Amino acid sequence: MIRHFTSTGIVAAAGSTLVHWHEKVQAWLAPGGHIEPNEDPVQALIREVREETGLDVRILATAALPKLSNLEQIAPPFTVMIEDVYDRETGKHQHIDFTYLTTPVSGVPDGGELPAVPDGWHWLERAALEVASPLKTPTGEMVAPPEDVLKLGIAALDLLENGLVGEKR
Repeated sequence: MIRHFTSTGIVAAAGSTLVHWHEKVQAWLAPGGHIEPNEDPVQALIREVREETGLDVRILATAALPKLSNLEQIAPPFTVMIEDVYDRETGKHQHIDFTYLTTPVSGVPDGGELPAVPDGWHWLERAALEVASPLKTPTGEMVAPPEDVLKLGIAALDLLENGLVGEKR
């Protein structure tokens, strides 16, 4: 089985998380994409979120790193998921996805205005995540985000709301 490494950023701010309709996958997804040669998962995450949304993000610390002086470390992902994928170029394959919980670098105060994002991107409030509210796709269908997007969005909001935000990059 062919496998590709990818990074995804669950972007959370002011009680909402960010999604868009992914044409190839036909689902509401968070920003992310393939890790390029000589890129680590964090570099790919930062690049992909910026390319897709225009936002600069920071990773919300979900685990403490050991204190090491002899090696560089990167932030660990919140989770690593294996996703079955099919596309016309590669056919059936899998993505090993390093998934991080993030927030915009600029920060958004409680009750503040969410950052502007390109057309096609939507900020989903916690209530919509909790009940799996469907969103209108570009073709007019009503489709709810998949379970992983809903649960990871809620996890990111929980982390932000409980003040457990670390500054990891």
